[in-house]
Amino acid sequence: MIEARHLRVLRAVSATGSFSAAARELGCTQPAVSQQMKALEASVGTTLLIRTGREMRLTQAGEALVRHASGILAGLTAAEEEVAAIAGLRAGRVRLVSFPSGSSTLVPGALAALRAEHPGTRVSLVEAEPPRSVDLLREGDCDIALAFRYGATGGEWDDLVVRPLLTDRLIGLLPEGHRLAGAPSVSIGDLAEESWIAGCPRCRRQLVEVCEESGFAPRIDFATDDYPAVMGLVGAGLGVAVLPELAVESVRPKGARAVPVEPAIEREIVALTLPDLARVPAVAATLDQLARTAAR
Repeated sequence: MIEARHLRVLRAVSATGSFSAAARELGCTQPAVSQQMKALEASVGTTLLIRTGREMRLTQAGEALVRHASGILAGLTAAEEEVAAIAGLRAGRVRLVSFPSGSSTLVPGALAALRAEHPGTRVSLVEAEPPRSVDLLREGDCDIALAFRYGATGGEWDDLVVRPLLTDRLIGLLPEGHRLAGAPSVSIGDLAEESWIAGCPRCRRQLVEVCEESGFAPRIDFATDDYPAVMGLVGAGLGVAVLPELAVESVRPKGARAVPVEPAIEREIVALTLPDLARVPAVAATLDQLARTAAR
């Protein structure tokens, strides 16, 4: 019989490449990892790992088992949470992953409302940008991923439950002394000769695509995932930027002027979860509160 704890250890060994690294990640000893892998191989009746130098390599059987492990573990988590909620043992636990501007705008109100309605529900929060946040969800390391995308990508989230939250427009940021700072809106093409300050990798790619559609390649002098840093650089007169409206709302720009950009550049903000997890009461309640907060 395959045990869930053995699958978690196998997945950790696969991800880290060694027993010692897997032990550090799992918070146990290397001999314990080795013993559990021997027990798992005995259960399935075949070799799952081969040592190559200092690293462990999966056999074909090991690769097949790891491929199924995330779905199995997610299903077990969903079963445990749903049974516990029905039995009244605990209200539930939700592991939430969000991108930074979502963490500072959508998440606080949603979690405050959730706590008021379900005080026994525990929610943890870590930050990650998509696609990493979506990978964490698929790997079974979170229950809900707050994510975004620019334009629908065919098949990108077909295996997930997608809860649309809002459409977030990108806003131009110009130094207060810029010639267009007082304009009611600004065209991307009008900024072709400017020095640019770019944000996260996904936003950066979108910026390059939009600029190229307007007939120029942006000269990106600075790039940072830290939105306050972007605003600080713009406020210091070191360049221009476009940021999601949620990001501009979360940080008061000093020395910078926010100006609508034409044509409109929008990103879709969604909450994602796995089909099994969507039926867990605590996860469903968290999704509902995120949607209510986004609608305000």
